Amino acid sequence: MEESDSLDIKKERIRLGRIGVLNSHLSSNPNPMASEKEAALAAVPSDSPTIFDKIISKEIPSKVVYEDDEVLAFRDISPQAPTHILIIPKVKAGLSGLSKAEERHCEILGRLLYTAKLVAKQEGLDDGFRIVINDGPSGCQSVYHIHVHLLGGRQMNWPPG
Repeated sequence: MEESDSLDIKKERIRLGRIGVLNSHLSSNPNPMASEKEAALAAVPSDSPTIFDKIISKEIPSKVVYEDDEVLAFRDISPQAPTHILIIPKVKAGLSGLSKAEERHCEILGRLLYTAKLVAKQEGLDDGFRIVINDGPSGCQSVYHIHVHLLGGRQMNWPPG
């Protein structure tokens, strides 16, 4: 097998993995945790546009609950709690995951957490809520655009996952 053939096969695997990730986020599945794990293992970190970029640009519809100049918050299509909202920066700026954070990202990271607090209050989560940031394949990250999960509306368990 020639090197160019190997590269083409690798590109096709990446393309199919991305399609799988997109499908896992757009379809309902009776076992969402299994599909999230599969999506995370298939996801490939990249600077290419993600499903979140398409939500930001309104190419893909979402149920927006909060928006300002820097962040967008919308309901997760596969909720793991009665309230499950994703909070994302509108500009990725190289911040595909928390492990990629640099000092220059401190302001947006703080903004994401402060927005989680605002949205939790807006959603009436006065008894508490959980914040989750998945990072990397073992952390079950399936979209490489940093995002905060805001979960609430039920008693959380410990330890998580």
